[in-house]
Amino acid sequence: MRYRFHDSKLRGGTGMMCLGFKGGTGTSSRIVKIKDSTYTLAALVQANFGAKKNLTVAGVPVGQELRDTLNYVFKDAPKSRRQPGDGSIIVVVATDAPLLPHQLKRIAQRVPLGIRAVGGYGSNGSGDIFIAFSTANEKAFDREVMTTVHTLPNDQMTPLFEATSQAVEEAIINAMLAADDMEGINGNKAYALPHELLVKTLKKYRRLN
Repeated sequence: MRYRFHDSKLRGGTGMMCLGFKGGTGTSSRIVKIKDSTYTLAALVQANFGAKKNLTVAGVPVGQELRDTLNYVFKDAPKSRRQPGDGSIIVVVATDAPLLPHQLKRIAQRVPLGIRAVGGYGSNGSGDIFIAFSTANEKAFDREVMTTVHTLPNDQMTPLFEATSQAVEEAIINAMLAADDMEGINGNKAYALPHELLVKTLKKYRRLN
C-alpha cells in the first residue's frame, strides 16, 4: 500500500489524538474496476482513537518502536476516567457505484477492517460512527411516476469491500501525516507523528528501500 501526504487543515484541536499522536481529518480514495465499469470509492475520517502501543503502519509496530518518543502531555482533570485508547472515529464512505441501502450497510461494515489495520481495537470508551452513501441513481426519486434504479449484484461487491478497507486505513495514516504539533489549555501538548522517524522505522522493517 502506498501512503500519500494529505495536507488537511482540519485538525480538530489538541485533544484530537490518534494512536498516540496528533490526529484529525484525513482522506483517501480508490479506483475500482468491475467488469466494464470503473467506480470511485473515497473515505473521509475524523480520527481521535486508539493507544500508541498499537499503532501499526504497513504491518510495522510503529507505536512500539516510538513508545518513548513525543508522548502526549495531558493533565487530567480531577477524578478523570480517561483511559489510554479512549476517543472515537467518524468515517464517511462515498462511492459512485450503484448500491442499494442494504449494500451500503455492507460497505460500512468493512470500515473496521481498515481501522484494525492501523491498530484500532474499539476500546470501551470509543464512540464510533460509520456511514456510507452512493451518488448513483440520482434521478431515482420522483413523487409522481415510477422510476427505475440500477444496482450491482452482491457477487460483484468484493472489490468495493477491499477498496473500503484500504481507503480507511490510508485516510487515518494521512490524517496523522498531515498533522502538526499543538499545545492547548493547561499546557496539554499533542505531538505529530515524526515523519523522519516513521520512515526510518519502515526502512528498518524493509517496508521502504
